Amino acid sequence: MTSWNAAEIPDQTGRLAIVTGANSGVGLVTATELARHGADVVLAVRNVAAGEDAARTIAAAAPGAKLQVRKLDLASLASVRTFAESIADEHPKIDLLVNNAGLVILGPRRTTADGFELHLGTNMLGHFALTGLLLPLVNRGDRPRVVSLSSISHKSAHLDFDDLMSEHGYQAAPAYSASKLATTVFGIELDRRLRAADSPVLSALAHPGVSRTNLTTRAWQDRGSFGRLSALAYLLTSQPVERGALPQLYAATASGVRGGQFFGPDGFRERSGRVTEVRASAEATDPAVGQRLWEVAQELTGVSFL
Repeated sequence: MTSWNAAEIPDQTGRLAIVTGANSGVGLVTATELARHGADVVLAVRNVAAGEDAARTIAAAAPGAKLQVRKLDLASLASVRTFAESIADEHPKIDLLVNNAGLVILGPRRTTADGFELHLGTNMLGHFALTGLLLPLVNRGDRPRVVSLSSISHKSAHLDFDDLMSEHGYQAAPAYSASKLATTVFGIELDRRLRAADSPVLSALAHPGVSRTNLTTRAWQDRGSFGRLSALAYLLTSQPVERGALPQLYAATASGVRGGQFFGPDGFRERSGRVTEVRASAEATDPAVGQRLWEVAQELTGVSFL
């Protein structure tokens, strides 16, 4: 596994893949490689113009790519529902759902259209609702998978169910890390529930280590002179986004992947390196935490499944 690269992605011809946040970073690389290997790819993006630019970039790299650009704002449950309805109208099944999109370390506390803290609402709750609404189509897919994108920062986080929306003593970095812990809990709990339901769908997880993307560098640069110095240090120690996308691509396409597996880089503190199986934090794998978060997410989003 450690020598695995994008050239080893199996043929994806005839498969429909949806990649959220596919217009940049790890999502763009993921969408490009899926298209290069024959998949029909839906680029689910908040900014349609940026999505169209991404589609042109992908088409140049993968001539003959079958691409669709669709608007999806994960910070709006109304947008999530509209997107899911349009996909159901256009496609009889989904083979691969890659829950890739996310926000990274914003400044002052902000909320989604539905009043959720923006990191949690976008990174986890939006994807929770999306997955639930699309799951009937995913169930009809060929060897169907759902992949959730985590972060190494989830390992230092804790979910405070008494203040899940970070209303008290808000700090951006811990809020981001908590949202990625919630994403990880969701991916693992989804696997438990899919297996209990004897579903054909496989839920796997991945994280990109520390990879050079526009989101992460911008997040540091938005924090003043210290942030700009930190961004420089980050650039010097991070890995190319093409390598950062490999764990997600492995989880999405490699043969032999099992439900609940988690992939990331094999290097020091999982910051960079080749693809390997990694461990989630103890809190992320706690069934009691998974059940509680699932129940809360259903109540908050109004989307119930499994």
